[in-house]
Amino acid sequence: MTKMKITLFMLAAIAGCLMMSSVSAMTHIVGGGHGWRLPDNQTFFEEWAKPRTFGVGDRLVFPYRPGSNNVVQIDKKDFEDCTQKNVIDMYYLGPTILDLNDTGDFYYYCGIGKHCEVGQKLHIKVVKGEGSSGNPFAFQVAPIHSVADIPAPAPISITSSASSVQNFGMVFGLLAFLLSLFT
Repeated sequence: MTKMKITLFMLAAIAGCLMMSSVSAMTHIVGGGHGWRLPDNQTFFEEWAKPRTFGVGDRLVFPYRPGSNNVVQIDKKDFEDCTQKNVIDMYYLGPTILDLNDTGDFYYYCGIGKHCEVGQKLHIKVVKGEGSSGNPFAFQVAPIHSVADIPAPAPISITSSASSVQNFGMVFGLLAFLLSLFT
């Protein structure tokens, strides 16, 4: 009986440690509320990506319906020319969720019709550090009389709770399994 109490205490301690670990991975929804579809202008996705930092461990979500769009991963030359000479990967069943596991430059576009030519293409650079969603406001609304009068805003970081939910589920699933062994 004492052995079982010690085991349960140790499991509870491990579960607590796992649930308190920080989650630093970002989930980037490509295009934000616009999604992965034909943009209003050719630089829309470039402007969307510009303020963001894409870190190793982040996720890139391309929200689209199958048949209306797709995601083609290509090299830089194909990206610039909207050609498919060196295709790295193709995804047709939206939404497409990609884990960013390596550093470097990555190029994507929609391979349907002339979607690439009208700007449905995305270039990102993945770095080793944490990802960020960038500054949500790229301009100031009101004129400022003196910069000294305005305190610096705190950095905003929006992270996904998916990993926390997954950890929570794994811990309690493991606990239920181990408890079933003792009963």
